[in-house]
Amino acid sequence: MTATLSAPTAASWSPDEWEAWRAEVRALAAAKDAVVLAHNYQAPEIQDVADHVGDSLALSRIAATSEASTIVFAGVHFMAETAKILAPEKTVLVPDANAGCSLADTITADQLRAWKAEHPGAVVVSYVNTSAEVKAETDICCTSSNAVEVVESIPADREVLFLPDQFLGAHVQRVTGRTNMRIWMGECHVHAGISPTDLRQSVENAPDAELLVHPECGCATSALWMVSDGQLPTERVHILSTGGMLEEARRTTAKRVLVATEIGMLHQLRQANPVTDFQPVNSRAACPYMKMSTPEKLLRALREGRDEVTVDPVIAARARAAVEAMVAIGTPSPIGE
Repeated sequence: MTATLSAPTAASWSPDEWEAWRAEVRALAAAKDAVVLAHNYQAPEIQDVADHVGDSLALSRIAATSEASTIVFAGVHFMAETAKILAPEKTVLVPDANAGCSLADTITADQLRAWKAEHPGAVVVSYVNTSAEVKAETDICCTSSNAVEVVESIPADREVLFLPDQFLGAHVQRVTGRTNMRIWMGECHVHAGISPTDLRQSVENAPDAELLVHPECGCATSALWMVSDGQLPTERVHILSTGGMLEEARRTTAKRVLVATEIGMLHQLRQANPVTDFQPVNSRAACPYMKMSTPEKLLRALREGRDEVTVDPVIAARARAAVEAMVAIGTPSPIGE
């Protein structure tokens, strides 16, 4: 590795320096018995050097079944926590321990306990985008791809507390028609920022495009309204998890596809289908927390064994039960968020 790689950022690296970085990442991963996992929202360079790329739950499952003794999770903190919950015997590292999540931060374990006390007997359904402590207070976890299935598995006469994402919750309630479902008013600030105005403008600029919308987005309801109002054909609008988007990208024959989610996802979609033109509904929809896992910090994690993520064993056991309860319900949902 050349000495210039100690520079503050990778922005000015030459092609040779990038190649040296990739070579050292792979060499260190091999030498330290580590598997490198990168979330779909990571920078393209991080995705390309990783052993596996995907959503947080799919990557955590890979972490649990991997023979590697060390997991380096290029993502945000709750994702590394989930990997540790499912693989307690492994060392789990995250390139930057300060990489949080605006959605996970919208509810704490204390807040959830208070909410549960107000609704005794309710079943708590938590999106995997939550802290270990919140998962430990949860009955069943869900992902965006199986949230409907999870809620439908709960007896109709049981009240449901759904958290923390209000837009995903609204989507589930709309699909299931469930009236005894209470929804926490949390949101991912990046997805919430992809607005109905962004959606309408994008559709006006590309009226023949297909549309992929993550259910966390603030524009998901508008997309469905535009379908019901006849502004968009039903067959061209898809409300999908990131894994579902990737599957649709492999299937589509559309010339252009508009994508409403964090812009890091575009790299995977374009790799899956280089013929179709994938464009963001909002080009500014970049998660600053996801981008905290820089090339330099990934290398530091492998070189120095930092930042290690730990979860209290008692909390981990309770959180693991909530995740396993989800997996036990019908489809294991490998495509996750």
